[in-house]
Amino acid sequence: MCSDRAGEREGELDDLVYLGLGSNVGSRREQIDAALGFLVESGVHIVRRSSFYETEPVGYTDQPWFLNAVVAVKTDLSPLKLLVLCKEAERRGNRVHSIRFGPRTIDVDILLYKGQAYHDDTLQIPHPRMHERRFVLVPLAEIAPGIHVPGEQMQYADILAGLDERKKVAKSKEHAF
Repeated sequence: MCSDRAGEREGELDDLVYLGLGSNVGSRREQIDAALGFLVESGVHIVRRSSFYETEPVGYTDQPWFLNAVVAVKTDLSPLKLLVLCKEAERRGNRVHSIRFGPRTIDVDILLYKGQAYHDDTLQIPHPRMHERRFVLVPLAEIAPGIHVPGEQMQYADILAGLDERKKVAKSKEHAF
């Protein structure tokens, strides 16, 4: 499907698109794999993949733990066209929007887009809550430890180091992709 590591030239990490994936309903691993398979079939090229992480729910806590991962991809799609593709992956995975931050078969979020900020009525990049979420920052730091906040010198690894959120995030026994 892809290589696990991209070249290490300066700034390359910031030139990629980062997607966060999560599931806590049904066969979590299969849901994530199916969403990634759909994205690849649609022309998105995965260049890096984090390990899977078992993560404690945030917000609505009366639900099963999540399986989360982050992937770095290359795509020629605009942010909005990529959002449409991510929403289609969720639709194909039978995602039902009910309780905010509630259970879901699959969640595919655009976290970062080629080192740029993007804001409109339907999409905000960087993802508006990623800097508060250990379940995003831990896998992101695994595959892109030196990635910067768009337009700033601060790295997400520094944000993770100072994060006070106490939710548990542990490497899963699930095999890597």
